[in-house]
Amino acid sequence: MENYVGKRLDGRYEIQDVIGVGGMAVVYKAYDNIDDRIVAVKILKEEYLANEEFRRRFKNESKAIAVMSHKNIVKVFDVSFGDRLQYIVMEYIEGITLKEYIEEHGALDWKEALFFVIQILKALQHAHDKGIVHRDVKPQNIMLLEDGTIKVADFGIARFSHGETRTMTEKAIGSVHYISPEQAKGEFTDEKADIYSVGVVLYEMLTGKLPFDADSAVSVALMQVNNEAALPRTINADIPVGFEQITMKAMQKNTRDRYQSAAELLLDLEELKRNPNIKFDYLTYFVDDQPTRFVNKISDTQTVKTVPPATDVRKKLDNTNVKTVDTVQDIVPAKRVNTKVVAVIAGIAVALIIFIIILLASMLKNGSITLGVGKKVEVDNFLGMNYLEEIEGNEEYEDKFNFEISYEPFTDGKEGCVFKQDPEAGSEVVKGYTIRLYIAKSGEGQVIPEFQGENYKKACNSLESMGFKVTAVPSTDSELEVGSVIKTDPAAGSSVLAGSNVTVYYSAAEDLGNLFKMPDLSGKTLAEAQQILQKYELTLSKTEVVDSTVEKDRVVMQSPAEGSPVQKGDGVILTVSSGKVKLQKTITLPSRIGYVDVEVSLDDNVVIKESVDTNNNNKYTFSVSGEGAVSTLKVYINDKLYYEAFVNFTKEPASVSMEKTYDIAFYVNVVGLTQSEAVAALNKAGYYNISFVEIQSNENPGTVVGQSPSYSSAPNLDKTATIVLSVAAAETTEAPQPNTDSNIQEQ
Repeated sequence: MENYVGKRLDGRYEIQDVIGVGGMAVVYKAYDNIDDRIVAVKILKEEYLANEEFRRRFKNESKAIAVMSHKNIVKVFDVSFGDRLQYIVMEYIEGITLKEYIEEHGALDWKEALFFVIQILKALQHAHDKGIVHRDVKPQNIMLLEDGTIKVADFGIARFSHGETRTMTEKAIGSVHYISPEQAKGEFTDEKADIYSVGVVLYEMLTGKLPFDADSAVSVALMQVNNEAALPRTINADIPVGFEQITMKAMQKNTRDRYQSAAELLLDLEELKRNPNIKFDYLTYFVDDQPTRFVNKISDTQTVKTVPPATDVRKKLDNTNVKTVDTVQDIVPAKRVNTKVVAVIAGIAVALIIFIIILLASMLKNGSITLGVGKKVEVDNFLGMNYLEEIEGNEEYEDKFNFEISYEPFTDGKEGCVFKQDPEAGSEVVKGYTIRLYIAKSGEGQVIPEFQGENYKKACNSLESMGFKVTAVPSTDSELEVGSVIKTDPAAGSSVLAGSNVTVYYSAAEDLGNLFKMPDLSGKTLAEAQQILQKYELTLSKTEVVDSTVEKDRVVMQSPAEGSPVQKGDGVILTVSSGKVKLQKTITLPSRIGYVDVEVSLDDNVVIKESVDTNNNNKYTFSVSGEGAVSTLKVYINDKLYYEAFVNFTKEPASVSMEKTYDIAFYVNVVGLTQSEAVAALNKAGYYNISFVEIQSNENPGTVVGQSPSYSSAPNLDKTATIVLSVAAAETTEAPQPNTDSNIQEQ
């Protein structure tokens, strides 16, 4: 990682100090000599410049913050996206993170937590109104100023909600202790994912503890999906009951049970601010999606209050101005009301709601109004387009549609291209509508041989050995010898993807004699299929097993195919499911660390153990098979955990989410490299304490001829160790020239 302290970027930003290091970037304090102000400069780490995903996330952050202007969101002043240097210039915040504040003070006073969370939600509501979902809300990304002002930062993995709402390649992104269950499972994410994260932050502020914690990231994510958090009041009894109820509603696993917007959550917090004794009916009486009700217990009387309409919500939020923690103490007592009057009013309200629903339904049916933004757009023609190259990430389409992708075998389609779409091109849909695209399934196209005149059974066997699903159809209209192939469909010479259907037409006598149609065995258990074969006096000649999401031992393929002519005694091949799906995965191992022992485990069961040479190729590809929606995949290098992820084996192909690569100290062998190459390789591996000794050698001047400690003696050398490199001496030694960039200057 290059250190930019003391350098000037683009002749303007004088880097003074490092103020933060994140997963993909380093944040520096800098002086802007044009606008005469202190700024924060966030620079993408050098090792991620070539990574398209990290570059996209980095640009996403600048795009997201650029469209927002809110007092509780960190401002962006400038961006630069060069090939060798990418940075974002932001508002410099004199303060600490909310995480540091919680660690210093423990559980916060509930009034202070309320003051902070209201500001966080106002920032998020502004972002959501701009169509931006943060997706990584956590105390580490929330700055706290001396006057108590909150600033939400780090929109690095934010997404525009009208674009793709699934994580890239279905990977769950975000900090595992704060992510929503849908993020952990790699599912649809929208504004409600931020609401869940806010609930976790609120839980931590009120209790001083995280709701879920474990030794590994994967274990925590599993808890986010499956476990229920302990009630905050069991940890801190000083929390008002209503505040506990708000927190737990925000953290509901099912998005339908969660607050549907930051505005809705803010309303409940405002009610709590006015009356700390308020109790909501979420935990006991919440049974449907009707407007939220508040239940205040004052003496022996209850006051029931419904959430005001959205227009009143917006006015209410606009007029909210919480400046000090003391304002929380302003309590408005509820008034007694006549229960009969309440019942009458409630009846009128219900009748009015039903009337409005009927009216809206009628207008929707007649096309008078449309849902969402209400704007209709024409569906583009995607047929023949390559999805990955022309559609995915194309802002022209992402601004109008969401996409649902289905990869399927297709005879005449080019691999990776759209061969069918729903709805069809030219249809009118509401903006943001989900378009289903059918993509030609990846696989090798094979040419159908010429079988005309050959025995149809041999032809069927040949086609099945090529991976096709074959159906034989007799025809009595041919002059060819009985049993000879008339033609195939697709025709001979066609290039067809493996797994496609091929029909073989063959000549048959007018009297088909003892021939009958092959029964359909697909979906049957192996035992059931055998009973059917016995009934028809057919022979099970072979059983094959393939990985599939279909239940174990159920038939997924048969030969001859259903409907093919067979006769008693014919042999049948059945392909049954293993009940497991295969995952093929490639990960990048540290380079130039020689042979290492690699161990791959699935749900803590070792499935692969081998020695791998990283000197020539550090790309490691492996395959595992499994079942179930959440399996834990781990890769160890020399007994150290290097990589872990979730695998969903209920999909085909299996999908990976929550990937994490750990930083492990792996020493590198730099003998034979030039001095600058050796330093770069060691720095990349995390070693910075390097010294040099010049010695006489037959090697080219500047070549590293030795290193101490040697790699062979200390392959897992601690990164704080001092490394001595022996370098071949030159006749004339010149001072090394600094590595400069066109937009980086020494001050």
